[in-house]
Amino acid sequence: MDNPYFEFLLYDITFPLYVEVDEIYNLACPASPVNYQYDPVQTTKTSVHGSINMLGLAKRTKAKILLASTSEVYGDPAIHPQTEDYWGNVNPIGPRSCYDEGKRCAETLFFDYYREHNLKIKVARIFNTYGPRMHPNDGRVVSNFIVQALQNQDITIYGDGSQTRSFCFVDDLIEGIICLMDSPDEFTGPVNLGNPNEFMIKELAEKIINMTSFTGEIIYETLPENDPVRRQPDITLAKKMLNWHPSIQLNVGLEKTLEYFKDIMGSIDLDITTEKMEKYKSKILPKPL
Repeated sequence: MDNPYFEFLLYDITFPLYVEVDEIYNLACPASPVNYQYDPVQTTKTSVHGSINMLGLAKRTKAKILLASTSEVYGDPAIHPQTEDYWGNVNPIGPRSCYDEGKRCAETLFFDYYREHNLKIKVARIFNTYGPRMHPNDGRVVSNFIVQALQNQDITIYGDGSQTRSFCFVDDLIEGIICLMDSPDEFTGPVNLGNPNEFMIKELAEKIINMTSFTGEIIYETLPENDPVRRQPDITLAKKMLNWHPSIQLNVGLEKTLEYFKDIMGSIDLDITTEKMEKYKSKILPKPL
């Protein structure tokens, strides 16, 4: 913030933006189910209208533009691990669709602008990412487990915990994104960016329990509708074209993340039972008879 060449502009990209730029990293959109399902219409607008506006800005300024897409474009995948040529298994009318289909449409728009207007585009499909500076009320599994463990609350697992995710530390992801933006113009992607090491959700809970003084219990609740059962990136393309692969393993990344959350425990409300979480639970859990 103290850099004289840095300017922060608070803006809603669902409206056109008029600035002069050389490169655009379009990272806008809530990525946690708790947050993106809170206002699903605005989530879709951010991905679709936001991409149209950012692509229009790139077209006018002849800027290179990167889309932060997501592994959610693969839905609940029928192939494993997921490669970039897989078209996915997505429910277009489910409660997660605002995010999944919004990002799929954003990818379509990027490649249409590339073909029609010769824009310089980059598309990154980002898999589960974690690390310091996550919001305690983020609603994703790493922050939820850490906050619950540090507060000695029962840890909540949705489903039986056998579903898998592949967790990428934020520093590795940022390096991959920059490598993609700096790659030759003819390489557009999409390219998977994530850590290919696959863990069951209950394994993640056990790791966090072992790193803390947690003495509570693990409780199990209903798996949300359309929640992917398995998720693992094939990063062959990223290794080949970007010379990139993640280097920070889960135990190391969790230690760094735990230290961050311990530091902020006294300065921020860590109650994860927020209005958004309650609204989310009302959508995904069975209704009482």
